[in-house]
Amino acid sequence: MSESSSRPRLGRGLSALLGDDADDYQELGKAKPGRELPIEQLHPGRFQPRSRFDEDELNALVESIRAKGILQPILVRRDPVQEDLYEIIAGERRWRAAQKAQLHEVPVIIRELDDRAALEVALIENIQREDLSPIEEAEGYQRLMDHFAHTQDALANAVGKSRSHVANLLRLLSLAEEVREMVDRGDLTAGHARALVGREDAVTLAREIARDGMTVRDIENRVSKKSGSKTVRPIKPQKSADTLALERDVSDAIGLKVAINAKGDERSGRGTIAIEYKSFDQLDDILTRLNQPAGPSGMAAHDPAPEDSVGVPEIKKIV
Repeated sequence: MSESSSRPRLGRGLSALLGDDADDYQELGKAKPGRELPIEQLHPGRFQPRSRFDEDELNALVESIRAKGILQPILVRRDPVQEDLYEIIAGERRWRAAQKAQLHEVPVIIRELDDRAALEVALIENIQREDLSPIEEAEGYQRLMDHFAHTQDALANAVGKSRSHVANLLRLLSLAEEVREMVDRGDLTAGHARALVGREDAVTLAREIARDGMTVRDIENRVSKKSGSKTVRPIKPQKSADTLALERDVSDAIGLKVAINAKGDERSGRGTIAIEYKSFDQLDDILTRLNQPAGPSGMAAHDPAPEDSVGVPEIKKIV
């Protein structure tokens, strides 16, 4: 399978943004002789999504350039202020390596691109090469959304990614700066970082991951256990002195433990009465009492009302 046929398609991507030059630009080993510019006329672009250049990888590229030259032209546009200079849209790493290799001229493709297209091309080209860290990719997406009013759906379509991929990466930007830097350095993977989003102890957990070499599954299990141990239970409302006294009166009247629970505010007048029994005999006695007609005081007819009764509520027939 050829390199061009195996390369993933990135939405409308470079073909839509670069037009006919896209094929020439992407054919790494088949670049045709084109225009060359003095290396000092190029400068890094404002929309470069990469913030780090690995020194070892850069040195390896230097050796490749010395042996084979620059196989893929650097994409540039004219500097809007200084007409004799060109802004690099894609290929800054090649330009840096060419300087270290002491080249005087580099092959380029010059395109007239507005700021939006320049940022899109820079982002897409780096994504396609898998040169960006998850944080750098997320920051590129955020810039497109902030400066050019991209929605997540439109952004996903432009770069050829799923909306969930874009959304998950954008969530990483909510992490503390220390955690984001650990992702940039490669101490944490995107999977680790996703498991830490929304955690107050994310920095502490991130340090443990880097120190102990924890897997994504390890940290997910750890987070799950921490979340389970901190489950917040609803606070039961305090019962008033009147309700507690009423519970005691009813319990004394029937000889069993009784709980009176208001629904919401006690002043609403709504609630439930729970009677606790410990044997079928006690349950049968309760049902017998409930099925007997109530006397004037609210007690069953065969039970005399206790002296000094404070008004035990009427227990109505419910079975």
